[in-house]
Amino acid sequence: MNTTVTVALAVGAAVVLVSAIALRVADRLGLPSLLLYLALGVALGESGLGVEFEDFALTQTLGVAALVVILAEGGLTTRWADVRRAVGPGLALSTVGVTVSVGTTAAIAVWLLGLDWPFALLLGAVVSSTDAAAVFATLRRLPLPRRMVAALEVESGLNDAPVILLVVVLAERLTGGDETSWWVTELVIVGELAGGAVIGVGLGFAGAWLLRRSALPLSGFYPLATLALCVLAFALADLLHTSGFVAVYLCGLVLGNAALPHRAASIGFAEGMASLAQIGLFVLLGLLVSPSRLPEALGPALLVGVALTLVARPLSVALSLVWFRMPWRQQVFISWAGLRGAVPIVLATFPLTAQVPGAAFVFDTVFVLVVVFTVVQGWSLPRVARRLRIATPVTPRDVDVESAPLEELDAELMQLTVPEGSRLHGVYLPELRLPEDAAVVLIVRDGRSFVPGPTTRLMRGDQALLVSARQSRAEAERRLRAVSRAGRLASWRGETGTATEVD
Repeated sequence: MNTTVTVALAVGAAVVLVSAIALRVADRLGLPSLLLYLALGVALGESGLGVEFEDFALTQTLGVAALVVILAEGGLTTRWADVRRAVGPGLALSTVGVTVSVGTTAAIAVWLLGLDWPFALLLGAVVSSTDAAAVFATLRRLPLPRRMVAALEVESGLNDAPVILLVVVLAERLTGGDETSWWVTELVIVGELAGGAVIGVGLGFAGAWLLRRSALPLSGFYPLATLALCVLAFALADLLHTSGFVAVYLCGLVLGNAALPHRAASIGFAEGMASLAQIGLFVLLGLLVSPSRLPEALGPALLVGVALTLVARPLSVALSLVWFRMPWRQQVFISWAGLRGAVPIVLATFPLTAQVPGAAFVFDTVFVLVVVFTVVQGWSLPRVARRLRIATPVTPRDVDVESAPLEELDAELMQLTVPEGSRLHGVYLPELRLPEDAAVVLIVRDGRSFVPGPTTRLMRGDQALLVSARQSRAEAERRLRAVSRAGRLASWRGETGTATEVD
């Protein structure tokens, strides 16, 4: 047997196992897991165990492949009911917001760092994209208004495409390989984004139709087929010279909201593959970096990061959301929650591969910026949400379980926390008047679990598990919101529980 292959398999397995343990450690410490994965890559690299790795082209290729899987998972796990009200804000943030952010960051880089405009625009484009993996993993754990979170998810799922196109164009111009007029380039970018959207949505609906009518011999083929359709959307769009990143996200969004066989298993499989892609990507990027060069990049990284976080991002959010009646508190949170992660670092490999002069400076600056500001922003998001008073713990959230029995029953499992000040406090369970096919099945109070009965009251701080038929979920949520706002007599007081702009 080939010893090299055996050693590679052993090292790969060890990295995955260590990364899984690191994820648990990161959760306990409140750190974003990507930092530990990057640290693992650095520890394996030239300044640690001495693994020499400087293949920028391979890193770019593998990075793009990992982003495809991550975006597919993001689309598959996003609920259309949540996204529907946030499509406008999300699209504005991923287009207008990106443009404003790139221009503002570049202008500040020209002013403070003395860079010339083309190079400053390249740097601004690389750092301006929010990271889908970081946004999906961080925000879905927090009890936040759904419309706001959905807007951030749509932004992070779609803004990679225009930014990648912009980085490629700028890299080609800096190496003298593209002399096309800017207005022609802009039209090409818009056309590629629109084409990718059409291909992604079309293939998503076609794939859903096919999977519903196919009797595959093994249930395990359905998750493989679902993820394969998303990857096919990327490949087909890219071969047709349109945006594969838009296509894969929208294809996943369509498939994730379709009534597919073994849908829960398919989503669970996609989540596992996305986690594996994140681990491999972050470790690879950690291997690629040269720690000896990072101290020189600290100053520029802090300047660019502060400019991006405190000036460019808030300005882009304000100009993008001015038409959407989003409360100012949520706009402040969106400004602060523009998380960076693997995407900017992967984008920084594009200039390296194209051999743009000064590309190493871009890569080192972006690497330091991502590490520093991921720590600052990732740690502070729950505190910022509490300070802005936008946390909404009364909103039920999905519970991830091995849910094949629930899927067969066409049911869903949700978790609810009764917050301070909620009028759910003291309400008997029958007074909730949930739909007939929805019920509270377990309550955890003061660390003790019990099965509730008809005489059980909800109390502040209770955590409850609810089971609902899928078609009654929306009605159950409306009733919970109504009682939380107006008490057990909510219907008499005209409270319907309709979702508002702050939900």
